[in-house]
Amino acid sequence: MEHPIMFLAILAELFGESAGEFVHHYPHLAYAWLIMIVLIILSKLATAKVRLVPEGGLQNFFEYVIESLENFQVTIMGEGGRRFFPFLGTIFIFVLCCNLQGLIPGSFAPTSNLNTTASLAVLIFLMTHIVGISKHGFRYVKHFMGPMPVLAPLMFVIEVISHLSRLISLTLRLFGNVMGEDLVVLILFSLAGAYFVPLPMMFLGLLTGFLQAFIMTLLAMIYISDAMHEAH
Repeated sequence: MEHPIMFLAILAELFGESAGEFVHHYPHLAYAWLIMIVLIILSKLATAKVRLVPEGGLQNFFEYVIESLENFQVTIMGEGGRRFFPFLGTIFIFVLCCNLQGLIPGSFAPTSNLNTTASLAVLIFLMTHIVGISKHGFRYVKHFMGPMPVLAPLMFVIEVISHLSRLISLTLRLFGNVMGEDLVVLILFSLAGAYFVPLPMMFLGLLTGFLQAFIMTLLAMIYISDAMHEAH
């Protein structure tokens, strides 16, 4: 789903026809890179002159966001999960920015494309099992064997299917919600954009965009935390 006019495609055409075509064909990549560049610039500005007692609003804002996310993560995962905060915090902020970008007229939400959500799901899936293997070694296979040895072959198949279904769940949940929300906003803009009809849906989109980022990050916390624990 694309907005009728994408401002990034217009800017890209200034650098050549091929650049404009790339944005038109792969808007999820172009707008994802735009979000990453903006976040990197804001991070550099916020940490350029770090002070013990912040004088600027940007440092205060970033400190509040990061501290709140980290405290919440420790509540869910315990102290042992603190070292995964850079990964999980980045997932939350990136997904949130991607979700909200679709509310900007002429822009595009990268998470309304299946490739973006699938990539994020694969990252979380791989991180979960990398953590499990690094924590438990070969004993990590016990997570797939169930509580009774006699049921181990059956439980192994069920657990493998369950873990693979996480990929589908993470991918489709985020993709479906963001795409549906953006599609409704686009239709409302097309039908009655001049009369501010889309505004209630856009305000609702702020809430759902946050909730979808929160849910995806929370599920990642739960999956990684589960991989860290000993199998019973």
